[in-house]
Amino acid sequence: MACNCGGGAAQNVPRPVVAYELTLPDGTVRRYVTFQEADAANRRAGSTGAITAITR
Repeated sequence: MACNCGGGAAQNVPRPVVAYELTLPDGTVRRYVTFQEADAANRRAGSTGAITAITR
């Protein structure tokens, strides 16, 4: 008898991975796993960069 766990095929659908991309005024682009890491790097660089959430 088949399992009726309430899941189905939707359990195997890969979820998008969110990363945070810091772009500095000099053109440097760096990616971070968390927003906090990107924010800290931006502050170290003088808070002049832009942080964008990206999905992969």
